[in-house]
Amino acid sequence: MSDRIDSFIMAAETKNFTKTAKQLCLTQPAVTHQILQLEEEMGAKLFDRSGKHIALTEEGKVALKYARRIKALEERMKQDIMNNRLHKTELKAGITHTSESNDVAEVLARYSSESAALNITILTEPIQKLYSMLDTYELDMAIVEEKPHNTKFTSILLDTDCLVCVVSADSRLANRKRLNIQDLKKEKLILRLPGSETRTLLESHLLGIHESLSNFRIILEVDNIATIKNCVRKNLGISILARSACMSEIRKGKLVALPIDNLNMTRETYLVYHKDFDSPEIIKGFVQLYQKNVATRATKKLEKMK
Repeated sequence: MSDRIDSFIMAAETKNFTKTAKQLCLTQPAVTHQILQLEEEMGAKLFDRSGKHIALTEEGKVALKYARRIKALEERMKQDIMNNRLHKTELKAGITHTSESNDVAEVLARYSSESAALNITILTEPIQKLYSMLDTYELDMAIVEEKPHNTKFTSILLDTDCLVCVVSADSRLANRKRLNIQDLKKEKLILRLPGSETRTLLESHLLGIHESLSNFRIILEVDNIATIKNCVRKNLGISILARSACMSEIRKGKLVALPIDNLNMTRETYLVYHKDFDSPEIIKGFVQLYQKNVATRATKKLEKMK
């Protein structure tokens, strides 16, 4: 079954039995035979072979989701057995690009360093990719800026954040207390890509006040938050980013964060994991450390305001 699953997943990715055979160091007839065996066992046609390239049928798309889950579970089973023998625990955590720029990665690193037998692997992906990887057990948990709707998952609220307008310390706007929509329309905007969590939240709030990004001057769209902050710091434009993603630059006086009138863009950060996750003490320990980090950050902010 494992060999057939491997051939099926690879064929779905390459869309070609010959390329699949080459990738798996098999003959093309062997791959074809394995796929036929799997189709017979499933009682369904998994590939449409009528075109130049093979394509998944609707049944094949369903099967692929479970095949990837089976493959991931098999690999995790082998790894967990080895870790049990070595008295180790491995955790795979997924974070979004926004989380990568705030305290999440730092807290995960600190938690791992304080736990002698724990090794954490962090993967950074868009939110929908993280949910998909959770679903197939490729991840143990994910930290995302959205409460999941999938009933397979459990979620814990970690933090509340907000989007702000970020400008260079050298910008003529840096001395302002706040901005309005008309101010933004006069500026060059450097934004996250369409579909990103930050961009989607911004667009939804603009829609709520009958505005659209088509009315603004967007000069650059970038997926990498570090690149956006660097461009803003050099006063090449302004941006809309999560305040937490810019805290280091704000503390150092390199960037200035300004609220925007009529745009209260609050966002929540959740820890999401499977209901059958078998190490609740890891979840509890990480949440406690993260919340301690949030409390420390809030205390420092109050002390600075005094």
